[in-house]
Amino acid sequence: MGAPNSDGLIRSRVVAGTDAELIQIRERGAAWPIFSPAGGDNDHDGQDLSYGGRRRVRPVPGDRVMTPILSFHGAAGCVTGSCARLQTQDATILIDCGMFQGSKTLKALNYGEFPFDPSQIDAVLLTHAHVDHCGLLPKLMLAGFEGPIYATAATRDLCAVMLADAGGIQEGEVAALNRRNQRRGLAPVEPIYTEADAARVMSQFRKVKLGEPVAIAPDLSAVYWEAGHILGSASIEVAVGPAGARKRLLFSGDLGAGGSDFVADPQGPEGVDHLILESTYGDRERTAVSGAARRAALAEELKAAYAAGGPLLIPAFALERSQELLVDILQLMEDGQAPRGDIFLDSPLAIEASKVFIERGWNPALQRNPFDPVRPSEHLRFLAKPWDSDGLERLSGWHVILAASGMCDAGRVRKHLKRLLWRKETTVLLCGFQAAGTLGRLLADGAPRVSIQGDEVRVRARVRQLDAYSAHADAVGLTRWALDRAPVAGSVLLAHGEPDSAAGLRDRLVAAGFDAEAILIPDLDDAFDLGEGRAVPRQPSPARLPPHAAAKLDWHNHRVAFQMALNAALDTARDDAAREALLRRLTAVVDAVDAPAVPDAPLRT
Repeated sequence: MGAPNSDGLIRSRVVAGTDAELIQIRERGAAWPIFSPAGGDNDHDGQDLSYGGRRRVRPVPGDRVMTPILSFHGAAGCVTGSCARLQTQDATILIDCGMFQGSKTLKALNYGEFPFDPSQIDAVLLTHAHVDHCGLLPKLMLAGFEGPIYATAATRDLCAVMLADAGGIQEGEVAALNRRNQRRGLAPVEPIYTEADAARVMSQFRKVKLGEPVAIAPDLSAVYWEAGHILGSASIEVAVGPAGARKRLLFSGDLGAGGSDFVADPQGPEGVDHLILESTYGDRERTAVSGAARRAALAEELKAAYAAGGPLLIPAFALERSQELLVDILQLMEDGQAPRGDIFLDSPLAIEASKVFIERGWNPALQRNPFDPVRPSEHLRFLAKPWDSDGLERLSGWHVILAASGMCDAGRVRKHLKRLLWRKETTVLLCGFQAAGTLGRLLADGAPRVSIQGDEVRVRARVRQLDAYSAHADAVGLTRWALDRAPVAGSVLLAHGEPDSAAGLRDRLVAAGFDAEAILIPDLDDAFDLGEGRAVPRQPSPARLPPHAAAKLDWHNHRVAFQMALNAALDTARDDAAREALLRRLTAVVDAVDAPAVPDAPLRT
């Protein structure tokens, strides 16, 4: 168990440790292949004709196909786990290799086998550094992938801190789990990958420049275009086939809204054969706001939080969102448009990422780096150490805390929510997309009680949402960007969106003039032949999840909701006799269920 089998796949089992995490067991001491670049550093300019420096001969030509095949192994039916596999006559590549986020059922996919042989992947083309796009790259390496990872310089630098942080978090959570397992007499487990694994995979990165062709393999090349999502983000145009018979595929990646003070507007080529388009906000319109209007909306939230008499807690994505919010909060306080107070950046990842933004964030249109103010100062404190974060518990009154993660499903923000949500003077400000099944989504939907790290917490705090800082284009922006890529000779495939969002964007595209029959919405692991004309669905592969399950609440969510409802019913029952009666009725229902035999070593603890 642990090392790749003859088919190149890792055989693993999944156990549950804490209520929030799932851990993959890898065989201790397993020997894993390490990529060794052949003659060259990581700073290739995109013209490396040795195709990433690889000099190995593929032993099994199992992935060679005459007609290109495109498979969606993530961000299909949901917004996370981005991973598309393109098989061609000359190579097999991935576009992104990200982590799933959301319900426990969805996150469990992070710990199972890849639905393909990682040793047969020739290269990865990476759109940007968010964990749902890059988070499984170390796992891919450990499973046998030896090829290059193509990314912009900023994406590469942000991945260095993002992946190291993810590995470190996994190690810390596994250490806590192993302490509990030791008391229970269970075997120790290991994380999917470690901080050291994350460092190793960085040697496989190859830098690319926007607008310059990159030779990936014979008759397969790529061009990266500005996506305007976060620093370093890109849409990727992939050309497949010999000259005169090439097909051009355009993967949008995550697209920005445009008009930002921090990143350039999204760009892209015209006239492609197939368009793979994100649909995160495909069914929603947001009022377009200028930088001044965005800051004015934030100022109102700051003033209202100050008036409430307690702290403002902002669950913030560590890359871009934290930095943008800090720039604006600092400016508003400096200009007297918001009450002054101490600001705490309580995220080691956001702290390290801020250094990359200061180094790489130069904006040619502005002729300055808008992120330059994001440095420790009299009012802005960086809390890198755990004990610094713990010290916030002693504060009262007005202050601002930015803590990851933005969806509230990991990181230090959970402990702050646990201690602050029940206080009516607290304000929680959500500033980004909240995936189904996450704690952030539950708060956004108005849940009166939530479970955090196994403890039930009543929500008395003010929970607010501010869409002005969304890094995603809305339905209007996505439609406009797609029209600018026209004509699309083949199909438009809508990915990276929950079902309602993708369906909403499909309707808008049809209204804008796209052929309804040419618009496809893939589900998880769906595959398509990219021959002449439109994409043709292939025979479905074995399903890892039921259809459309990726964006739904799962039984874990329903169990927690039931437990909280039961607690509330017991608390409000008229007397102990009523409580006993309720418990007897529920016990009878459970006793009537033909439950399976309890295993010696339960999978869920």
